[in-house]
Amino acid sequence: MNARGLFIVLEGPEGSGKSTLIEPLAARMLESGTAPVVVREPGSTKAAEVARTVLLDPDHPVGPLAELFLYLAARADLVQRVIEPALAAGRTVLSDRFAMTTEAYQMAGRGIPPDVVLPANQAAAGGLRPDLTLIIDLPPEIGRARQQAAGKRLDRIERESPDFHRRVNEYYL
Repeated sequence: MNARGLFIVLEGPEGSGKSTLIEPLAARMLESGTAPVVVREPGSTKAAEVARTVLLDPDHPVGPLAELFLYLAARADLVQRVIEPALAAGRTVLSDRFAMTTEAYQMAGRGIPPDVVLPANQAAAGGLRPDLTLIIDLPPEIGRARQQAAGKRLDRIERESPDFHRRVNEYYL
């Protein structure tokens, strides 16, 4: 029987480079003999990718609670279908975001009370917690400038106000 795998999560504000950093990190692990399972939130399963499309579409307004439940549904599916099986098989899982993102964006950003978010977040994650969380610290205005310089079409979350992104960043810190 294999030992349980390692769960590593990259967290941080928009434009901080999580998605960019995860690729060379996974490549370095592969060079060292560990083939990680790389996932993103929301996403990495069919159901979670559908939720991602709805959540990030700038032309599709979603209220705060509906947004929370879509993120939680995506996480629950990802944990059940990909993350837990990989960890049970002794694999290392690298995730671009996880539960801390929900706390930062839905509690600090949207103002949903912790007594709503925290237990729901724990339920969606099935009690799973990362073994290691790496938080990338970047002021929101620099993240936005990076996205604009790259010509990125901003999604619904990225289009939120500077104050929203400041609250999210403060939560991470």
